[in-house]
Amino acid sequence: MRPAWGHAARVLHQAMAVALLAAAAWHGWRAGWIEVKAHLAQHLVRRAWRAVQAGGETARPWPWADTRPIARLSVPARDVDLVVLAGASGRTLAFGPGHVTGTPLPGTRGNSVIAGHRDTHFGFLRELRRGDAVEVQRRDGATVTYRVTDAGVVDRHSGSVMADAGDTRLTLVTCYPFDSVRTGGPLRYAVTAVLAPDPSRPGATFFSRR
Repeated sequence: MRPAWGHAARVLHQAMAVALLAAAAWHGWRAGWIEVKAHLAQHLVRRAWRAVQAGGETARPWPWADTRPIARLSVPARDVDLVVLAGASGRTLAFGPGHVTGTPLPGTRGNSVIAGHRDTHFGFLRELRRGDAVEVQRRDGATVTYRVTDAGVVDRHSGSVMADAGDTRLTLVTCYPFDSVRTGGPLRYAVTAVLAPDPSRPGATFFSRR
């Protein structure tokens, strides 16, 4: 009976190995598709952003979209160039970083909060360092420059991310840890950037037009 049992065990192990490989392939394909979808969507979103700047009040990235582009976010030192969408629902974040409703628009006074997925658009947050420039282009063409002042892990229930400090700042938020295989969780990684001074005008803040 032992040889037969040994053969059955080998077959079982092989079947388990095949199942694990299939599961890994499925998850790998799914992760790849999510990333491809996120980047392809940004091409359509950029086109809608150009339409907004040309005067399209409600330009949508695609006909059935329930969101619209509201700003352009770039980090020159990290080769980041993204269009920010209105709202931060899971459906919106699948296509780009989203502005949290109820916070000031990016590039205006107050604490503007923008969320994004750690495995697609906001994976670069882990690379940001104090002093890095973060630029926001508004729909009126003005570009507002911020400088990173802080970054760290916070509880998602903490009110610090949404708090208004009385200045002009940008808070970029994503899930944490970055390499977790599970979505959601209680932790968030938040980067704070405040309005940068204008180097050509001592005491003035930095706004420009491009």
